[in-house]
Amino acid sequence: MKSLRYLLFWTLLIAASIPCAEAQTDTGLYKELYRPQLHFSPKAHWMNDPNGMVYNKGIYHLFFQYYPDGSTWGPMHWGHATSPDMLHWKEQAIALYPDSLGYIFSGSAVVDEKNTSGFGKKGQAPLVAIFTSHDPIGEKARTGKYENQSIAYSLDNGITWTKYAGNPVLKNPGIADFRDPKVMWYEASKKWIMTLATQDRITFYSSPNLKEWTRESEFGAKAGAHGGVWECPDLFPLTHAGKQYWILIVNINPGGPNGGSATQYFTGQFDGHGFTANHTNIKWLDYGPDEYAGITWSNTGKRKIFLGWMSNWAYAGEVPTHPWRSAMTIPRELGLANVNGRLLIKSSPVRELKKQEPPLLTITNNRATTTKGYDTVRNEEPYMLTLTADTIKDCSLVLSNKEGEQVIVGYDASANQYYIDRTRSGKTGFNKGFASRHVAPRFATNHTLRLVLVVDRASVELFADDGLTVMTSIFFSKSWLNPGVIDGPRGGDSKIVVSRLGRVWK
Repeated sequence: MKSLRYLLFWTLLIAASIPCAEAQTDTGLYKELYRPQLHFSPKAHWMNDPNGMVYNKGIYHLFFQYYPDGSTWGPMHWGHATSPDMLHWKEQAIALYPDSLGYIFSGSAVVDEKNTSGFGKKGQAPLVAIFTSHDPIGEKARTGKYENQSIAYSLDNGITWTKYAGNPVLKNPGIADFRDPKVMWYEASKKWIMTLATQDRITFYSSPNLKEWTRESEFGAKAGAHGGVWECPDLFPLTHAGKQYWILIVNINPGGPNGGSATQYFTGQFDGHGFTANHTNIKWLDYGPDEYAGITWSNTGKRKIFLGWMSNWAYAGEVPTHPWRSAMTIPRELGLANVNGRLLIKSSPVRELKKQEPPLLTITNNRATTTKGYDTVRNEEPYMLTLTADTIKDCSLVLSNKEGEQVIVGYDASANQYYIDRTRSGKTGFNKGFASRHVAPRFATNHTLRLVLVVDRASVELFADDGLTVMTSIFFSKSWLNPGVIDGPRGGDSKIVVSRLGRVWK
């Protein structure tokens, strides 16, 4: 690599401009070793897929697959958390418990503004949750009909729920994997559309009232990635250059671009009956190993805000966290871009995140004092690092700590790939495939480089080229990883900005 190497040891520069951040010990609730300080994680026990994400009356609701009696997967409930800004969360009581129909698997929630369901009272529009009832007895007996769709409603903005006496509202026709309903209102036909994962494809259903469902069509038998079962779909419109396109998200496990779980998507059109893609090739929403089951919030207007489970089924039950397991990604706003005639989703951290804190440090043209012999700043807080350069050359950013652990994020010009290398990131022995280097293609065709990193206690999320390439990776280091060695473009219009994001758990 021909780029000039230089060291950025940040301690003296930052200490001269701001007070030292208050360090927190790794004991106590939300202060445990590896505990995220920016991302949502439950107080304790197992969590996986985000569910029922809906915005109502100024509150963002996040429901999630939850097992309250252990830190490995078990009989699924819907956990519940609420937030005014998608950053500061309050964990609520469990929303939905298993019942005679089975475990409460993944699904969605909507605001039934027209009261089509009849659940509303005294002018109060109900929240309606649509979820999969998974019968473990039927699964063991291999009946092929052990997953059915059920509903519940709430009249107090999601705090308490009543299950519909007529459940299930959509019975299984004999498909082993028949789950994860994502429901939306389709105004053109005045009906609800359910996007359902059915083995290795998507089946669409419609309903006038959320209780009675009619099969419309299916999609995907010969499109996209098929390395594993299709799960957790989502269907919604996005506008680009004045034209509306429909996006179909499909999560898949295994078969991801870097192994295990991942989220793919299709762009095309939806007419109220069926989805027609404008491509059959594979497009990934996140190329890293640790984003899965991602879907969008309902009822957010023109904003489409995406959230994923920040883990991978290849090792989710083995990661060394206690007393909780798993966290969510940061919320991401989705948009579209046309790159050489190819319509691609771009993702960026929600604007609420960027309002957290002002910059700690800005370096232009890479003219920074190099202070050999000092450790990197031990700020012990989440931060955002932005690197821009007017040249496309090899570039790497080493996040490291005093113990010598590191995660390397960078761009390989010869391969035209971004990468995250966590082979020396700390504790990795819990799974033989965890210590690895993951790659993602660069789609942008311009001659500038732009990398945004969101770094938390045990994760890094890369947004490259305004979110055309996204990667998410978790790690388990002994202490915080902070900016250390930067090896890459220098001079010209290059610029580095580091901003504190602050802890959301107080």
